Amino acid sequence: MAELHVLRVFCDARWGFGNPLGVFLDGDEVPEERRQEVAAELGFSETVFVDDAADGRIRIFTPGLELEFAGHPSVGTAWLLGKERQPVSVLRPPAGEVEVRVDGGLTFVAARPEWGPDWKLVQLEDALAVEEATGPPEGELEACLWAWVDDAEGTARSRCFSLEDIGEDEATGSAAICLCVALERDIEILQGRGSRLDAHYLGEGRAEVGGRVVIDEVREFRV
Repeated sequence: MAELHVLRVFCDARWGFGNPLGVFLDGDEVPEERRQEVAAELGFSETVFVDDAADGRIRIFTPGLELEFAGHPSVGTAWLLGKERQPVSVLRPPAGEVEVRVDGGLTFVAARPEWGPDWKLVQLEDALAVEEATGPPEGELEACLWAWVDDAEGTARSRCFSLEDIGEDEATGSAAICLCVALERDIEILQGRGSRLDAHYLGEGRAEVGGRVVIDEVREFRV
């Protein structure tokens, strides 16, 4: 048996919504040859296996494949390590060193767009068009549809689709980093049914994304 934490990442101000995430803080309890199968069984958009908590070494799996980097798993894992083990200043997924910081109750991670999935950014006319969209443009497997809610304030509405193995994602940190770097400005993103992501442009092709995290349950998982 392995201990599984189930979180929601990028919650709103009332700790509602957010993207579910599974985290095994003791990743060595799950054999490497079982990890992809476990991620598929759980069915979360991502599941994290922490291989070295002190060093921040993690691996991230969707139900169908392993990712070099992903935003909401990194934010959620950094927050959980700080709560259950010890705070980390860096996470080390396969893509590289991901800087971590906490500010005002929000946990942030910094990364480069090319570390994550190759999101196609599709700007629509307004937030209503984003709401009414039925999916990504034809032929696009990974697309982030977005529109300004308030350009002056830097508030955007978005929905992200990963047709390869997830479908529509509730809150997508890697897409937020891509959009933030493309716009070269700080933004607040309202995604999915009600999730909130804050992204800050760091310059030189980097951005950080952060938000609120909450634990929904801790349970034993048979591996």
